[in-house]
Amino acid sequence: MQPTRLFLAVAAGMAVATVYFAQPLLVTMGSDLGIASGTVGVFVTVTQLGYAAGLFFLVPLGDLLDRRRLIRLQFLLLATALLLTGIAQNAAMLLAGLAAVGALAVVTQSLVAYGAALSAPADRGRTVGTITSGIVLGILLARTVSGVVTDLVGWRAVYLLACVACLAIASRLAATTPQMQAHLTYGALLRSTLSLGWEPLFRESALRAFFIFGSFSTLWSSIALPLTSRSLSHTEIGAFGLIGAAGALAAGPAGRLADRGRGRLVTIAASVLLATSWAVIASGSLAGLAIGAILLDLAVQAIHVTNQSMIYRPELGSRLIGGYMVFYSLGSGLGAIASTALYERAGWGGVCLLGAAFGAGSLVTSVRGARRSARASRPCESCP
Repeated sequence: MQPTRLFLAVAAGMAVATVYFAQPLLVTMGSDLGIASGTVGVFVTVTQLGYAAGLFFLVPLGDLLDRRRLIRLQFLLLATALLLTGIAQNAAMLLAGLAAVGALAVVTQSLVAYGAALSAPADRGRTVGTITSGIVLGILLARTVSGVVTDLVGWRAVYLLACVACLAIASRLAATTPQMQAHLTYGALLRSTLSLGWEPLFRESALRAFFIFGSFSTLWSSIALPLTSRSLSHTEIGAFGLIGAAGALAAGPAGRLADRGRGRLVTIAASVLLATSWAVIASGSLAGLAIGAILLDLAVQAIHVTNQSMIYRPELGSRLIGGYMVFYSLGSGLGAIASTALYERAGWGGVCLLGAAFGAGSLVTSVRGARRSARASRPCESCP
């Protein structure tokens, strides 16, 4: 029995949510363990560094091993890491748990590659879009769920409940059909992942991923700070995730446009939207934050789906997705630690300038990529 798109989307959303549960809880977790508010961004950064390591060392294994069994094992190990985080008694234990959560939450990308491999070429963009919608909802609703649960029973319960959910998903995957993979050595697999850097389209998409998720993380890693200063509760702060969840609406249409060869147009238009959304966010009002968050998330998810659809090749599925997402993780980690540190020194205006700069980087990358593609497709006048 093959897993449905919906199940893969739910599983991917659950896995990626574990990376983002901490964002509205940074101040509370730091206070509980004696960490200053100006450095709580390290919780997000260490998780993203773990995620980057997992993307490079674990996700490519999907091209070497049976993806279904690998995904199930990752969910079991993720449940263990969540348990460690939930019972952490000091900062070192918490950071170790969060790093492990990040490294194992890359099962999200294994699910994207698994779903793409199971799909016919004409439906691949739709499948990636559906799973990405689940990922978007997981990222944004993670903040809402963690805020509500923390107000009710404390932040540790967030991770303990997620542990139970991951165990349930692992048990469901045991019933799915195995998928055979190519026979490669692990060393050759990693070398193949590194060699992707020589491909212009991959470099362009990866650099764009760095910028868009740097912008994304700049907002969502620091938004708890100005909202906390307004004396909002964890539930109210987490509710902003419901507002941003509108970004999931962009995933499906973007995937269909990519299937029709309109990927370049999507990346340029969405990059313009991403950069300009920060002008709205900079107002600092609750309405401005809400509207700007919707615009930013729509742009980020449209570009993200298009990026993956443009670079995907069945024979390199897991390596392409894993290598690409390393840049996502690096951008997210930089945005998290830079935004929280910048907020303390330059306020919300400084954070907004940082987010807009990331958006401008995505636009420059997209325009340069479009020009390169146009030159490559132009007929050679001197050729016979």
